[in-house]
Amino acid sequence: MEESIITSVQNARIKHVAALQQKSSLRREEGLFVVEGRREIGHCLASGYTVTELFACPDYLASPDDLGCPLSLVSKTVYEKMAYRGSTEGLIAVVRSKDHSLASLLSSPFCRKPAPLVVILESVEKPGNLGAILRTAEAAQVDAVIFCDPLTDLYNPNLIRASIGGVFTVPTAVCDSQACIAFLRERGIRILTAQLQDSCDYYDYDMRGATAIVMGTESTGLTAQWREAADAHIRIPMLGRLDSLNVSVSAAILMYEAVRQRTKK
Repeated sequence: MEESIITSVQNARIKHVAALQQKSSLRREEGLFVVEGRREIGHCLASGYTVTELFACPDYLASPDDLGCPLSLVSKTVYEKMAYRGSTEGLIAVVRSKDHSLASLLSSPFCRKPAPLVVILESVEKPGNLGAILRTAEAAQVDAVIFCDPLTDLYNPNLIRASIGGVFTVPTAVCDSQACIAFLRERGIRILTAQLQDSCDYYDYDMRGATAIVMGTESTGLTAQWREAADAHIRIPMLGRLDSLNVSVSAAILMYEAVRQRTKK
């Protein structure tokens, strides 16, 4: 542990962390991202990620855990400069990104499942919704989540926060829709698109086999490419005056319907 405390917000390392928090282009270019909080950093390490730098603020964290990483102490002012979410947990890590290609799924437990359950998200933009879906996917033990034609990068700090570590524990991939459709078809995974038009109620479709649940944006839904590729169209009945749910809520309903069917005796 370094005994001296970094007190200047102009320190190059501190400015670098703050820039990684704000700029997705820098995260992609350097293959680094930032994680805040003891729980999230713990999930990150347990999932095989490499922490390159670890910062702790003694004002918030009296006795930092030994996470097996070199630790730098920072003042309260410096910590607040680096922290994205106004947390008082006092622990921030710089972490090396992983490969999230479709090929990376081939080495995950996903490939060993006879009837995998996959969630596909096409151009869902809000990082909070993406994080919430990953959190539910972890709870429902979904085998993989695939981000198609994404508008938000996987290591956005709001996404990490909303996922409560699910972004590290759920097998994920990022690709374009055409590649994803081919990937699913090669593996005999049925494609279920969530849409209101030309669809049946979600609980009337058998999700016990290899299944991909495909969600689009709340504003425009799925593109024609996915609608035409689907083996079936499913919908969540809208009984009130509004015609849609938040995408993370819709995804949760459909994931747990699959869980219900697969665990029903």
